[in-house]
Amino acid sequence: MNSQLQPEFPVELGLARPQMQYGALCYRFKGETLRVLMVTTRRTGRWILPKGWPMKGRDGAGAAAREAWEEAGVIGTVHASSVGLFFYSKILGKRGPVPCMVQVYPIHVSELADRYPERGERRRKWFSVAKAAKVAGEPDLARLLSLVDLDHLRQMRN
Repeated sequence: MNSQLQPEFPVELGLARPQMQYGALCYRFKGETLRVLMVTTRRTGRWILPKGWPMKGRDGAGAAAREAWEEAGVIGTVHASSVGLFFYSKILGKRGPVPCMVQVYPIHVSELADRYPERGERRRKWFSVAKAAKVAGEPDLARLLSLVDLDHLRQMRN
């Protein structure tokens, strides 16, 4: 994993130990241009990567692939090596903000299903990696997207 993609834990999220989540960098190439699939959050409509909590019986890559299916209808090949981490603060009802650390796994998308579990709750859209970084609803996610190694992803799709 590229050490540039492992940020220090942000001070603004407080001193609480971050909760682990797993995210999916769903990608494809249009010619030689990298495209990243993003989804909206259910509550606020911000653009994010599909992500979620650990799942019993699945490793991080498996949990990321499951979230990509549920949130965006992604069918593709998940890679076992992470492309990096990002941090954000999740609002959990009465608990308030909870610091989360998201380990991100790349998924080379071969197909998008028309029917998937959260199809009526979220929007999905392809972006160039530069545009994805601009519209990302979390600053640390934007930073991670701006540091994606295109050559590494090109090699992984083969």
